[in-house]
Amino acid sequence: MVGLGEVLREWGRIGVAGFGGPPVHVAMLRELCVERRGWIDDREFEDANAACGLLPGPASTQMAIFCAQRVAGVRGALVGGLAFILPGLVLLIALAAISLSDQPPAWIRGAGAAAGAAVLAVVLQAGIALARTSLRAHSGARLVRALVYVAIGAGAAAVAGAGVVLALLACGLVELVIRRGISLGPRDSLSVVAAPGFAVLAATGLAALPALVWTALKVGALSYGGGYVIVPIMQADAVDAYHWMTDAQFLNAVALGQLTPGPVVQTVAAVGYAAAGLGGAIVASIVAFAPSFVLVWAVLGGGRFERLRANLGVRAFLDGAGPAAVGAILGTLVPLAGGVHEPWQAAVAVAAAVALFAARQGTMVVLLAAAALGVVLALAGGPLP
Repeated sequence: MVGLGEVLREWGRIGVAGFGGPPVHVAMLRELCVERRGWIDDREFEDANAACGLLPGPASTQMAIFCAQRVAGVRGALVGGLAFILPGLVLLIALAAISLSDQPPAWIRGAGAAAGAAVLAVVLQAGIALARTSLRAHSGARLVRALVYVAIGAGAAAVAGAGVVLALLACGLVELVIRRGISLGPRDSLSVVAAPGFAVLAATGLAALPALVWTALKVGALSYGGGYVIVPIMQADAVDAYHWMTDAQFLNAVALGQLTPGPVVQTVAAVGYAAAGLGGAIVASIVAFAPSFVLVWAVLGGGRFERLRANLGVRAFLDGAGPAAVGAILGTLVPLAGGVHEPWQAAVAVAAAVALFAARQGTMVVLLAAAALGVVLALAGGPLP
């Protein structure tokens, strides 16, 4: 059993240096737990990573919690998970406090406006990459259904806002019903292995919670398909339903989530800050990340993640919800584009797309370059949204 001090140090190092999103987080966890320390064997790590991908919520956060639980028990999961989350979260809240103030400095506004425009290209790249991976796993009638689910998710994100959550659940349930009618026997239905996770989903819709808590809970418990799926969910509430933020401010918040280490889900802290100040940021963060700790403990603890991965009912549900989530990522480009107001921002978005797709530059390089350009334009007196 690994000591809590060592968990705090190693997971904290990943939390501080984990720029670049989930692929970087998983690579750093593998380097630590498999290659450098030998705490987890290679096959077990791969199986755990696959199982985390089947759960709602931020997969890389859940993987960090799982690895800490695997090497240091339940207390290790709590220490490791917090050490992974908190560095980027504190930095993001500090940046949100500056950018969302009544009179933020011009250079902050310029950096946020430019990086926010570049986020459009980043989201497009993520959506295309995930679509390729998702659709490659299907053929024949399943591929046709997957394409329909992608279209439903995209349409919901583009025009329905909060309807994204219902679209994901509906597509998953439809696919489950179809599979049960075709090939699944009674023992392959949604079993007790998955029950804790779906119990969380069922309970959230019944609780009479304040709007911010409900938004954060949707982000933490319903974000199938990766962190970018939270974007349309948050925007529907923060901008359209409750008017906590403008389109431009929300786009800047997404950019801040990309420019800081840690998971994309921590962007919810900026939404919480806009809604209710520092207290709102803290509450939203706690509510958004709590389901990850609960799910890893209840669903993946004690070796149960292998049974979850093999359960055909769970796999069928996620074969419907997964493509819909990919579509939601692509569809969110429509509302996100509403935060681009200046012609130079559109030019930055195009340049970022060229850098990502043609020049094969990394996400962080593109976002930092865009932010630097925004600072230069702001200091030169250029127009700011």
